[in-house]
Amino acid sequence: MGRALLLGLTLAAAPAVAADYPAPREGSWTAPEFRFASGEVLRDLRLAYVTIGEPTGTPVLVLHGTGGSARSLLTPAFAGELFGPGQPLDARQHFIILPDALGAGRSAKPSDGLGADFPRYSYADMVAAQHRLVTEGLGIRRLRLVLGNSMGGMHAWLWAVTHPDMADAVVPMAAQPTAMSGRNWMLRRLQVEMIRRDPAYAGGRYAQQPPSLLLASVFYATATNGGTRALQAAAGTRAAADALLDQRLAGSGPADANDFIWQWESSRDYDPEPLLDRIAARVLAINAADDERNPPETGLMEAAMRRVKQGRLLLIPGSERTAGHGTTGQARFWAEDLRRFLQAPE
Repeated sequence: MGRALLLGLTLAAAPAVAADYPAPREGSWTAPEFRFASGEVLRDLRLAYVTIGEPTGTPVLVLHGTGGSARSLLTPAFAGELFGPGQPLDARQHFIILPDALGAGRSAKPSDGLGADFPRYSYADMVAAQHRLVTEGLGIRRLRLVLGNSMGGMHAWLWAVTHPDMADAVVPMAAQPTAMSGRNWMLRRLQVEMIRRDPAYAGGRYAQQPPSLLLASVFYATATNGGTRALQAAAGTRAAADALLDQRLAGSGPADANDFIWQWESSRDYDPEPLLDRIAARVLAINAADDERNPPETGLMEAAMRRVKQGRLLLIPGSERTAGHGTTGQARFWAEDLRRFLQAPE
């Protein structure tokens, strides 16, 4: 009944992003009395989502990265490689659910009105909201697959350890199941500090977006995404590097400073490693060898994977064709591995 009620409230189908799979449908569900890990409670928490395929299909949950949304995954490089006829997550057989994470997209976030008074949510809160949407909102009791990229990959790891009986398979990408630390956290905090220390931020009570917002975003993205070899190929001279940077600095940037800070700080206490022994699902972890945020040379990933009973790591070799942390956003690098993983006997 929950699924039927919610789909009855679904918005009109949005234009198809790719002709090869059904038109995405936008929907929204309100979680009553949502309690955050901090103890704060919002009476009504809006959670938006996009679905592809019919509710009678095999349910699959797909999770986006920081600052993105369900719509950010509907690209030819991602959805266009996965959801079409004969592709690994063929929408004629699957019911694909793409939530807007708490704090992003059309889901509840600081810029909706509460501003700096919006609860400082964590990854645990974001996964709790996704779980309520799937189970209470859509009436789904078990998923065939949870697949996530970047932040979505970390959320997938949290799904695996906090809801071990909820999914048959989990595919976390561009993520590690270890504590947020090292350069990854240091640079996350630095971009947040760049904004907070900007007088125009005014403690989160600004009238206009602080100029540091775009600068912080470009700084972090340039430092931790794109691939060292690919970036060198694209910016092999100082003039080329300056032109690329000028182009990025001329962009529009994130829409709201509080939304941005809340999104990046939500990773502060991420650490599923102590619970890895709880994982019951089959796991295919996919990382890139040139991922700036999850460098394989630390050995953290290999050590963690030894504790995952039915786990395998696919490490995509780095090249001028890969994009560092952004590699897994291009499904051509791993779509066939996903197909074989899902087709393998249990």
